[in-house]
Amino acid sequence: MSSNIHKRHIAKAITWRIIGTFDTFVLSWIITGNPLSGLKISGLELVTKMILYYGHEQLWYKVNVTESQKRHLFKTVTWRIIGTLDTMLIAWIITGNPLTGFSIGLAEVLTKMGLYYLHERAWYKINFGLDKRRSSKQ
Repeated sequence: MSSNIHKRHIAKAITWRIIGTFDTFVLSWIITGNPLSGLKISGLELVTKMILYYGHEQLWYKVNVTESQKRHLFKTVTWRIIGTLDTMLIAWIITGNPLTGFSIGLAEVLTKMGLYYLHERAWYKINFGLDKRRSSKQ
């Protein structure tokens, strides 16, 4: 795997984390009614999800699903499972309430799947970090 692809995965992780962290902060604040809880949950996720997302990108780089919309849909679903479990656990730990963790994770399923799919579609159009564009159906 070229060093360029690592740069691409890091760049994707950073752009997604900015979007995802803001979404987590807003949802956590709304559900808990406490902006400090939102900051704590989203702040911890900033670290855990960057690591998890990078690993997810590395695995998906090796998967041979070439049809872009199908690939983006599968990536969206697998990432959302990982991300939701991470959110639920962190929110439970921060708030001490498993139901709050579940509520925040459930809300994120709805918002983040749409946001992630759009993020994947945008990055598919960007050649940054690719030695050559993979040919596949749009």
